[in-house]
Amino acid sequence: MSVIIPVRDEEVNLDRVIRSLAQQQGVREILVVDDGSTDGTAAILGSLEQAVPLLRAIRVDGLPAGWTGKVHAAALGAKEAQGEWFLFTDADTEHLPGSVAALVDLAEREDAALLSVSPGQVTPTWWEKAAIPRIFTELAQLYRFEEVSDPASTAAAANGQYMLIRRDAYERAGGWEAVRDELLEDVELARRIKAKGGKVLFLPGATWVRTRMYRTFSAMWKGWTKNLYLIYARNLRSMAASLAKAWLLDLLLPTAYVAACVGLLVSPGRSWLWLAVVGAWALLMARLHAYRSSLRRLGLDPALANYLVPGAALFGLLLLSSAYAHCWTGKVEWKGRVYQTRSPKQAV
Repeated sequence: MSVIIPVRDEEVNLDRVIRSLAQQQGVREILVVDDGSTDGTAAILGSLEQAVPLLRAIRVDGLPAGWTGKVHAAALGAKEAQGEWFLFTDADTEHLPGSVAALVDLAEREDAALLSVSPGQVTPTWWEKAAIPRIFTELAQLYRFEEVSDPASTAAAANGQYMLIRRDAYERAGGWEAVRDELLEDVELARRIKAKGGKVLFLPGATWVRTRMYRTFSAMWKGWTKNLYLIYARNLRSMAASLAKAWLLDLLLPTAYVAACVGLLVSPGRSWLWLAVVGAWALLMARLHAYRSSLRRLGLDPALANYLVPGAALFGLLLLSSAYAHCWTGKVEWKGRVYQTRSPKQAV
């Protein structure tokens, strides 16, 4: 097993992810590819190399034309890797004890070419509690685990935070070089692997790995602005439908309930206001129940449903931001780099 971690300015996360992987059974080497970091990443890697014999740091200076930074770093790591299995994972992950051996065993028993999980989400701030769970419940509807894991289905997906790939399947699909200019590289590589006949397993992964994706609101905004339009397959109609559902169900409905309650306080004798309050309350409770169930299926805390309203607001704004960036400005920013987006190919 070779673990490959592309990093860029990850001084806050490195110690945790490397030590959590160094303790895993079956890990042969940990290759950290430093993609031109300007913070303390290089110094921390130097110290960790002394403490973790499995660790090897690879420094990358410069980005070839036609590549995205993360894909280029991951491809370089794969070229150096010696294992029969590659685990591509992100610096912001923490791998729980026994997780790697358990997932390799599962992949081998299921004869999977690619096993990917959606990690548990650590969300300490209000905006993380609001936005991150809401987005992941939406993604679970767009890329259903059962469909992706069904060899008879053409649906394919993966989460780049955890991608366990057989070496031969990786090479047969053309590796990262085949998707070198993709901003949603994890899904694109999964599609290529499945198209080549490889079995893809996609699972909720909170029991094996967890992550805190973004430490600042700005980073979260840029990250989802970059990805959401692509996650929706450049389909503006599908994005508009999700936006309408979020704002009608989870913004307008609570607003209507509050308005009806206020109206009832002002005019308690109006029977239709009683009906409005009861009806809106019943619909709102049903919606909260459905959201809690979606959170449970992902291994997330059902109490995060308390952030349903601000989550819907942020999710809708992020959808608009992503559509605007890809379709109108033609560029997105990530990790200090600006990427030109392709011409829109939205389905109509």
